[in-house]
Amino acid sequence: MSDTLNPLESAQIQIKKACDKLGLNPAVYEFLKEPQRVIEISIPVKMDDGSLKIFKGYRSAHNHALGPSKGGVRFHPDVNIEEVKALSTWMSLKSGLLAIPYGGGKGGIAVDPSKLSERELESLSRGYIRGLYKYLGERIDIPAPDVNTNGKIMSYFIDEYIKLNGDKEDIGTFTGKPLILGGSLGRNEATGFGLIIATKYTANEIGIDLKKARIGLQGFGNVASFSLKYLNEQGAKIQYLSIRDESEECGRSALYSEEGFDYDSLQAYRDEHKTLAGYPNAKKISDDEFWSTEFDILIPAALENIITEKIAKNLNVKLIVEGANGPTTPEADEILNEKNIEVIPDILANSGGVLVSYYEWVQNQYGYYWTQEDVQEKQEKDMLKAIEGIYELKREYKTNIRQAAYMYAIKRIAEAMELRGWI
Repeated sequence: MSDTLNPLESAQIQIKKACDKLGLNPAVYEFLKEPQRVIEISIPVKMDDGSLKIFKGYRSAHNHALGPSKGGVRFHPDVNIEEVKALSTWMSLKSGLLAIPYGGGKGGIAVDPSKLSERELESLSRGYIRGLYKYLGERIDIPAPDVNTNGKIMSYFIDEYIKLNGDKEDIGTFTGKPLILGGSLGRNEATGFGLIIATKYTANEIGIDLKKARIGLQGFGNVASFSLKYLNEQGAKIQYLSIRDESEECGRSALYSEEGFDYDSLQAYRDEHKTLAGYPNAKKISDDEFWSTEFDILIPAALENIITEKIAKNLNVKLIVEGANGPTTPEADEILNEKNIEVIPDILANSGGVLVSYYEWVQNQYGYYWTQEDVQEKQEKDMLKAIEGIYELKREYKTNIRQAAYMYAIKRIAEAMELRGWI
């Protein structure tokens, strides 16, 4: 099996294993292995130099047995239809796992947004909605921010959507919005905060003291940065950080700090320099050195398929927490299992974002908004309920956390499909 296996095939392998372990009707896998609807659009944008450029956009709605599709939109040069299908599949599983009334959705545009002016970016964002608005809605498909998108992009989205729908104020059609446009407190922090909830629980189960743990973190985007912040609040020290570094052939290097990294200092440096390369309060090490370091906890929170067979064979780690979507190839996962390395899978570890997006959607329906303390209290309660259910299945079926999480989610989706008469 290739380490470059596409993410949809990775998702399908895990779903098949879970369906087989549960002894489900084969029709369940047939329904879940492919999205129910996938749309590809061409988005024309008049560039600032007067030329016309066409960008490809995608939206996948995986399964609506539990409710409307829900999931982010990413702007990245590598966005493609197979990736979007896989990401929508994982979103269905996250919703099933958390017992929220959503199916999985995901979208994206193949573009490097850093190369666009603000006007070009706005035109592209509005063009995406013009191509898809008939298939979006509070009860149909609900986009949110993802890689290289944010509250500002959601603002363009919702403004264009409302114009096209005759000024109907369905603000719940999009989540991850700025607060003034109906966003929720705690949404930006939600994925990183949720990752720490899952990490604390599992670390306690396997006997890792967070305050004494050696922790490696890959990335410093939304998920990784807030993970670092909340780990610090738990008294944990992150000494190793893998970062993007265009000066290196592999595009990455790593930083080491004996005292541990500080969220505010890293954030301030990145805001000023647009990169963490050259960060002065740490020693630069190679990315290879990062992956060969002995860790109690390793958090890959940047890229898909980063933990390959080669890396897995050399890892010396007790616990991996998948902050990114699909960071481990299936073949690498088999090796981790053989080495008895515990893995908190992405569908659990980074599920906090969709959970708090759900809270935002609920608040939009009622026009009543919660405090950040309320949001995080609800998030912790709902995530712990799911984690405890996963551990019950883990013990019952004598399996690992990843497979138990997939089984827990698929059981709920399968029940909904059966009640609807689909299977």
